[in-house]
Amino acid sequence: MPHATASWLVDNTALSFEQIAEFCGLHILEVQAIADDTAATKYTGRDPVRAHEITMEEIHKGEANPDYRLVMVKGPDPVRRTKGPRYTPVSKRQDKPDGIAWILRHHPEVSDGAIGKLIGTTRNTIQAIRERTHWNISNIQPKDPVTLGLCSQRELDALVARTAKKAGIEAPTDSRLAGDREALIEELRRERETQQRLADEALNAEAAAINDVATILDPFSDNKGHV
Repeated sequence: MPHATASWLVDNTALSFEQIAEFCGLHILEVQAIADDTAATKYTGRDPVRAHEITMEEIHKGEANPDYRLVMVKGPDPVRRTKGPRYTPVSKRQDKPDGIAWILRHHPEVSDGAIGKLIGTTRNTIQAIRERTHWNISNIQPKDPVTLGLCSQRELDALVARTAKKAGIEAPTDSRLAGDREALIEELRRERETQQRLADEALNAEAAAINDVATILDPFSDNKGHV
């Protein structure tokens, strides 16, 4: 459950998005979407410490050094799947045609069989969308299947890379973070520092308020010996 684990790490640690993404096997944009609460699905956090997959000492090492790569104690128990198409929640099945249309438009080299396995659909549906004979073709809008929650960014990237290799063409690279990767990391660090500073200021203000109340209740506490 990498997304649920990532959600817990975002909420309960000061690890960088890169560290969390690498530990959970996700794309950094997926972790960012979870942190910004813009992911297609709201995940309930899963504690990897209680699952004995990582120790708090290892997490503290990562928090102290953003370049540190977390070491997993043991891998999560593998999820056994039976043969058959990928299961898609009922709430997302209506989004499948949009995801299929996006792949057909942006990655026409991907075979129908590969699309079917990735999205969890049939060749007949893919063919109907390709030939624009689908019963609902007028309402189908190409949308990124990762954004729709139909697959992960890593799965899509791996499929495109495999297809490009077989076809002897250069696989497209994800350039969405090109040029501002470091800026994104620096911005996230500044946000964390700002949040920490605000928290410290709030604590100091609370302590000062308590001292003021104590002085009002006992005005002579600091003037002993004076009338």
